[in-house]
Amino acid sequence: MIDSTITLGTLNRLRLDRFAPPGAYLMASDDADVLLPNQYVTDDMVLDQELEVFIYTDSEDRLVATTQHPLAMRDQFGFFEVVDVADFGAFVDWGLPKDLFVPKNRQKTPMRIGEKRFLRVVEDPQTNRLIGIEKISAYLERAPHMYPNTPVSLLVIAKTPLGFKTIVNDRYEGMLYHNEIFTPIAVGLKIDGYVKQVRNDGLIDALLQPMGTKRTASDAQKVLDLLDAHRGILPYNYKTDPDTITSVFGMSRKAFKRVLTELIDAETITVGENGIHRK
Repeated sequence: MIDSTITLGTLNRLRLDRFAPPGAYLMASDDADVLLPNQYVTDDMVLDQELEVFIYTDSEDRLVATTQHPLAMRDQFGFFEVVDVADFGAFVDWGLPKDLFVPKNRQKTPMRIGEKRFLRVVEDPQTNRLIGIEKISAYLERAPHMYPNTPVSLLVIAKTPLGFKTIVNDRYEGMLYHNEIFTPIAVGLKIDGYVKQVRNDGLIDALLQPMGTKRTASDAQKVLDLLDAHRGILPYNYKTDPDTITSVFGMSRKAFKRVLTELIDAETITVGENGIHRK
């Protein structure tokens, strides 16, 4: 269905109205049109075809369409690499030919080329351009009531002693705790998750798997698979530190010790001072 009007910073579904020397003009149902430059026009495009395009502004601040998708759209967060700096601000690569501008007064600290920064893409009310901002606290909301196991999207933004800070559904602040992470994750990763609880302060404790998921069988198989891949010997035991266990096996130390005991009872492995041995 054709969108009612052309909207900056989002995906728009528009009708191909006509071809012209600079490209193809796409039209919304209110008869507003926008140029899709020749570099995005393909031989299989035909008149009256519906196309999904992203709308941003060109170097002369005119609305323009592209079939490419940026790393983040308007009102979304993302990690971006700084590609140029100037006295008035910096520019980051967001996956489109025109880099995203980050004004100097919207940066926490001066940006340097090659750095990766966590930003929110917003529409500047003064210029009506899309810009990146690093000062994001004003854009984060207090989470409403959400039931446990509600599916959410998570963007991992920082590692802390407790776990990883996340942005939940591009609106709320959340936390993944180290002892509840059973798969490798890193800052900048976008992943699916689940609500564990909404705290009294409005922050969300999140999980990477639904509450109540039984993991013992898969954890046991994970240990056995790693043993098979390393000729039946692994240099870990009950005394191995928690960070190493999480890094190697993707589970908590408590779960790891439980799995070792179960596999010993099943006479599948032996565990000694030098590590785990497959029988």
